[in-house]
Amino acid sequence: MPDAYKSILEAFVHAGAVNDCKVRLNLFQSENITAGNVSDVLKNMQGIIVAPGFGERGIEGKIAAIRYVRENNIPFFGICLGMQCAVVEFARHVLCLDDAHSSEINPKTPHKVIDLMENQKNVGNMGGTMRLGAYQCEIKENTLAYEIYRQKEIKERHRHRYEFNNEYLASFEKYGMIASGKNPESDLVEIVEIPSHPFFIAAQFHPELQSTVQNPHPLFVAFVKAIKYCKKI
Repeated sequence: MPDAYKSILEAFVHAGAVNDCKVRLNLFQSENITAGNVSDVLKNMQGIIVAPGFGERGIEGKIAAIRYVRENNIPFFGICLGMQCAVVEFARHVLCLDDAHSSEINPKTPHKVIDLMENQKNVGNMGGTMRLGAYQCEIKENTLAYEIYRQKEIKERHRHRYEFNNEYLASFEKYGMIASGKNPESDLVEIVEIPSHPFFIAAQFHPELQSTVQNPHPLFVAFVKAIKYCKKI
């Protein structure tokens, strides 16, 4: 159902125009991707984006895809649930926390690397407790995110309820995944990246919602540019 990701597809049109190219998209159903077939399914892809979503459907396929691109130096861009899956994948396969997960998907996981904010844990009405609307994000200098945005403070739109669990942040950063963007008031992680990777960045917010023909979103523009560069080398 391409219309489910209409804003993302249009953002790639905008980003392609800036990069003087046409972006050819292949849409994959992540339920059909496994650790056993991921290399065959994605072998011809020059970049991978893992899109937003809700629930456990296709989660393991998304995680398998992210591991494949991380280990094979293929440009990666994650949005919302895509960021959360990137965090889970890194926790499992780099930090060796085999049972790491989001508490949304597995409430019994011993390693809730993605979890509810503390002030939401006793709230039952999910619709009214989502983090909605535009929020400030402070970007760390000397990071890929800063290179992309070229400014220290940005504002992006959110639509989610679960967050990166800051109890694990020191371990993530020790082993190579850093928080390059945080909300200044809540200290919530908004952007993660892997500096040692050619292009690996993921955002908790929805950048596609601010991309227009006249003002293509810088994250999409940078992702397409990275694919062109990696293709050449």
